[in-house]
Amino acid sequence: MGFNWRYLVALAGLLAVALMAFTRLQSEPSSVSAPNFALSKPSENGAYLVAIEPEAPPVKVGELHSWVVTVKMPDGKPLDDASIAVDGGMPAHGHGLPTSPRVTAQLGEGRYRVEGVKFNMGGAWEFRFAVSAAAGDDEAVFNLKL
Repeated sequence: MGFNWRYLVALAGLLAVALMAFTRLQSEPSSVSAPNFALSKPSENGAYLVAIEPEAPPVKVGELHSWVVTVKMPDGKPLDDASIAVDGGMPAHGHGLPTSPRVTAQLGEGRYRVEGVKFNMGGAWEFRFAVSAAAGDDEAVFNLKL
């Protein structure tokens, strides 16, 4: 039983391919960025500054809760005459929110109460706020991890 050179050549070829793939992965920037979990941000087109916070933290999975959405102009002036639509879901699971949250009160200083929010399972959620006002229509999307 002699030494089989074919196995050594095949192993060397596999190692060379693995090394090239590893080198390529190390040199290329990742096209997938980590989600941003900030609770305050400019809207998608920069028309508004939008911030969200649970009205009574902590947010518990499976329970109804309320949020406060604050909308300001880019110069920081509170926006008290906005119309806000609320939506969201779990992109990885392909489903929306299990409820239909809506703005129920204007609290002043650009703050609005959103009631009827429920996250029915832990995981990565998107929370979307479509803002309509004199400056135009824009949207802010927030990533949440429960």
